[in-house]
Amino acid sequence: MKNQTTAERTSDREIVVTRIVNAPARIVFEAWTTPELFKRWWVPKSVPITLLSCEQDVRVGGKYRLLFSANGSTMEFFGTYTEVKPFTRLAWTNEEGGQEQITTVTFDERDGQTLLVVHNLFASKQALDDELASGGTAALPETLDQLEELVAALAPQPGARSTP
Repeated sequence: MKNQTTAERTSDREIVVTRIVNAPARIVFEAWTTPELFKRWWVPKSVPITLLSCEQDVRVGGKYRLLFSANGSTMEFFGTYTEVKPFTRLAWTNEEGGQEQITTVTFDERDGQTLLVVHNLFASKQALDDELASGGTAALPETLDQLEELVAALAPQPGARSTP
């Protein structure tokens, strides 16, 4: 059974997405901050978009850049990391489109699972309304299902013996 992803509009400008991920926070954090891993789960498989490149300089003041291909054209998403606390918290700006959006992700480990909470704070009520109308947030459950599948493959299984 898949863990449920919930999304709640908490104000005129903010939406909060929550999900329990069956893996330690360290592994979930690494999946968000390692380009080779991020590329494996970020784009929902049901969407005809390809993540062509992923650059992440995960430190305060570091930049990220994602380049996508869709329907014969490319689009770019980029911003700056504003907070990096390994395995617990990550925040960045989304600077494309002229209106800055701030995303904050917390990783709260409990009994080997991670409570993942994604806060998206938009520049305006209209920006959030536009995001919801475009269906961008609707893809998050599938995206987080893919994250869950990836970290399950990366996480050590209970009772597994480690090799020296």
